[in-house]
Amino acid sequence: MHNADFYRQNPWFRADDESFLMIFDAETGISEQIAAFDGLIEAPNWSKDGEALYYNRSGRICRYDLAAGKETVVPSDYADNCNNDHVLSPDGLSIAVSHGTREDGQSRIYTLPLTGGIPRLVTPLGPSYLHGWSPDGRTLAYCAERGGEFDIYTIPAEGGVERRLTDSAGLNDGPEYSPDGAWIWFSSVRTGLMQVWKMRADGSEETQMTFDGDRNSWFPHISPDGRRVVFLAYRKGDTAPDKHLPHHWVELRLMDADGGDLKTVERLFGGQGTINVNSWAPDSRRFAYVKYRIRGIGEL
Repeated sequence: MHNADFYRQNPWFRADDESFLMIFDAETGISEQIAAFDGLIEAPNWSKDGEALYYNRSGRICRYDLAAGKETVVPSDYADNCNNDHVLSPDGLSIAVSHGTREDGQSRIYTLPLTGGIPRLVTPLGPSYLHGWSPDGRTLAYCAERGGEFDIYTIPAEGGVERRLTDSAGLNDGPEYSPDGAWIWFSSVRTGLMQVWKMRADGSEETQMTFDGDRNSWFPHISPDGRRVVFLAYRKGDTAPDKHLPHHWVELRLMDADGGDLKTVERLFGGQGTINVNSWAPDSRRFAYVKYRIRGIGEL
């Protein structure tokens, strides 16, 4: 067992993490703990039928049945190094995952049936980190490093030629489609702090949506009805603007999709893995997230 200073100096050491799967009700403002895990889980997705949550654990994608309180592993053959960038298809039948390949360890995007199967490679180039699937099912949106720059790209879900949508200096990350497919929401550090932005699905009309001088804002997730956006925020100075580290006190913030009525709804010990991908329920009222504790230490 390590002391607290070790975890502060080594935030990516997560062997001692305990994870708590949570659901927040945006109408009541109440959070409910669904399950606790002695180990690391990350980034829940909500199933289209509302019956289950999907998350990554030990390199695999797992399904948690909400009614039965039971976890099962989604068979994914050689894709056994999945990270926290995964998204379900709009029809609820498939999942796209970001898997670190054995050849070079870089993340690439694959799709497979939600019930399990053989993964199919979509992005030959790495690293590529999935965040969005267009409502019509035809296109994936992702963050990728090409030539030393991290930008937002799209690619046909069946594979093909990728298209670069952003070219501003610094990190552009977390692209996610609005429910009507007209917009892509994302995070960008171009102003000096990480802020929430949106742009047309073709990359035009880049529009800043948050203007917070005290926070770095990450991973905007749009509710299925298009009305609300939830995102993760670090206090300025807690991390570099382009880093979303684990083992930090962070905030879940909720805003209207038009940019109004922005507020913090919960402060928690988390960060990386808490809410990297869209986790809204089909009812557009609840979203899932993960908070953490360090075994034998608690929160730092």
